Amino acid sequence: MEIVHTNVCEPMRITSHGGARYFLTFIDDFSRKTHVYLLKAKGEMFEKFIQYKALMENKIGHKIKVLQSDNGGEFVSKFFDAFLAECGIQ
Repeated sequence: MEIVHTNVCEPMRITSHGGARYFLTFIDDFSRKTHVYLLKAKGEMFEKFIQYKALMENKIGHKIKVLQSDNGGEFVSKFFDAFLAECGIQ
């Protein structure tokens, strides 16, 4: 959980049975353990990040130290930056 890489894929041409057109990945740099979340819209990214963060903190007892992304629009906002700063995530 030192470094977690994340990205949201571009919209897929075909939607899933549940209506998802995007997917969000979180990859732990050390273990390469990968979590994938299906999204109907990019706006669901923050909610899924909160779920992932809570899951990992409860499961392994470590906090995310660095979140690395491609600085796509879904990751660049004052709200998200403030949340990361509040949690001590770079």
